[in-house]
Amino acid sequence: MTRGTVHLAVYDTYADWETGHTTAHLTQNGFTVKTVGLTTHPVTTMGGVRVQPDLALVDLDPADSELLILTGATLWDTGDVLSPFAAKARAFLDAGVPVAAICGATAGLAREGLLDDRAHTSAVSFYLAATGYKGGDHYVDADAVTDGDLITAGPTEPVAFAREVFARLGVYEGEKLDAWYRLFHDSDPAAYEVLNG
Repeated sequence: MTRGTVHLAVYDTYADWETGHTTAHLTQNGFTVKTVGLTTHPVTTMGGVRVQPDLALVDLDPADSELLILTGATLWDTGDVLSPFAAKARAFLDAGVPVAAICGATAGLAREGLLDDRAHTSAVSFYLAATGYKGGDHYVDADAVTDGDLITAGPTEPVAFAREVFARLGVYEGEKLDAWYRLFHDSDPAAYEVLNG
């Protein structure tokens, strides 16, 4: 079953381990994952993997996507080079298309003003406070948070991040969603039977 396209933002220093569960299980469940870069020139992840983006950010239309995923990267904290991705996240949210941001990408969204009025999380509250954003009262100390079309997570929670994406896109629901999380987060062997039964 084909379920649409999810776009994964890729840029130099992006934290490649943060979205492995998410993209693997989306693909296994009928989604197409396409990478989007500032340009179509290759980028190098934090893990040293070279990635050739499928398309340039300027060519990404929210109408062609089910979700935009933004990962952490050292570049989120060293200047404005990634700010076009935060601006694109605004376009997605304005169009009613979900955005999922983990780790440093949450700081990019904070600078863009996208966390000012939405429940969210990140690494720690003071990390986002350093951006000067106005959303501190909406910070939730949790593994991952979904507020409507926005999903956020801290850098140590790629499994919880994936769980929230799956719930938002209807990949797994109810008992199966819980079983998936218990299998991959808690290594609970009983969850395997629920998930695959």
